[in-house]
Amino acid sequence: MADQLSFDWPTGISLGPEDFFVSEANAKAYAMATTPETWPDGKLVVTGPMGCGKSHLARIFQGQTDGLLLNACALPEKLPHDAPSVIIEDMDRLPPEGEEPVFHLHNNLRAARRSFLMTAQTPPSRWNITLPDLASRMQATTIVQITDPDDALLQALIMKLLTDRQIMPPPGLAAYLAPRIERSFAAAADIVERLDAAALAQGRPINQRLAATLLDNDG
Repeated sequence: MADQLSFDWPTGISLGPEDFFVSEANAKAYAMATTPETWPDGKLVVTGPMGCGKSHLARIFQGQTDGLLLNACALPEKLPHDAPSVIIEDMDRLPPEGEEPVFHLHNNLRAARRSFLMTAQTPPSRWNITLPDLASRMQATTIVQITDPDDALLQALIMKLLTDRQIMPPPGLAAYLAPRIERSFAAAADIVERLDAAALAQGRPINQRLAATLLDNDG
């Protein structure tokens, strides 16, 4: 499997399959999200913290299946039932008025043997769904989790976040930062944002010396 990179960012910031970095933290999620024929009942929930790659996987799956990509917080008044596949992001934030339409969508997709991919930060058992029939069907869905990043993924993420800002980091910067920040997707995004802001404010290059200054200030 080729090295690729993963995390959630707005559309237009390197969300193609070639940009997804597969590591131990997300290998299972990547493998399952890209093989919908293996999903029990044709449905899958990808869970993980903000910034871990759920949206990226959703877009890869969308491209594979020519699927319809939706967000639970902004569903259309009428959900189309003829899409080859459907992706709903942020299902843990589904509002009450969206429950019945999603229930019918779920049943129609299942009857037509079409794939249904969902993303959320938490598993379905923790979603605040009040419609019993929908809650039971969601809780019966196969779940795959993206875990906290390992060293390889954290370094790749730092590099990708920098290059997405048109910053070419010096060799070794990501390897220097990875063991010195919290092992999380949010921490990687935070240190890159702070490096960029400090470099602009102080007119300094982004390098290990600037990184050390920020980390020392944290201490």
